[in-house]
Amino acid sequence: MQTSLDDFKTGWYGITLGLKASEIDSLIENLLLLRENKSGHFHARSDFKGTGGIGDIELHLVPEESPDDMVFDYSSPIEPSKRK
Repeated sequence: MQTSLDDFKTGWYGITLGLKASEIDSLIENLLLLRENKSGHFHARSDFKGTGGIGDIELHLVPEESPDDMVFDYSSPIEPSKRK
């Protein structure tokens, strides 16, 4: 997995997660376990080597009635050579 943090210079930030095809099943399995457990969480973690960056992303459940401040939105595939 690869991550990057984008500073939009507006007070908002973007986090990009790049997955290998071989990592998708593991993500799906963890999401299914999260849905079934309803009290757990899981992490995507760095090995904390190198110059720094995103160290940890936690995914956990919130109550269904909680207001959303982010939604999933499918975008067209991005060619890595055209990313900033």
